[in-house]
Amino acid sequence: MPQRQRYLFVCVNRRPDGNPKGSCAESGSETLHAALKQEVFQRGLAKTEVRACSSSCLDLCWVGPAIAVEPDGYFYGRVQLGDVKEIVDALQRGGRVERLVLPAADFDEKTAAPGLPPPPAAAGPSAAGAALGEPKP
Repeated sequence: MPQRQRYLFVCVNRRPDGNPKGSCAESGSETLHAALKQEVFQRGLAKTEVRACSSSCLDLCWVGPAIAVEPDGYFYGRVQLGDVKEIVDALQRGGRVERLVLPAADFDEKTAAPGLPPPPAAAGPSAAGAALGEPKP
């Protein structure tokens, strides 16, 4: 298998419920990772162009869900499920989604712009599966 052009490292780190630092998984990154993998596969990019990988903590909890894009060396932050197609479109063009790229100030929690609001309490695993069109258990 050839080396892919881009690797998307999606933070799926999960901390215990109630941890004040929060986590990307708590913000929906597990569903986001699955959707990225699915979109990349459906467009025929998975084996040659783009690999969506899960990652442990990227130390960007306050702007999560976070994605490291390599070998380009930039990070996306505050990524939502609705951003997936736009991200893959940009990858196909050889570009990036500028509105999601983290500026230097976002790498320091004290100077970062506000993060996303916490997800509603009902947004557990079954809600995540429903977002991907999976049948309810």
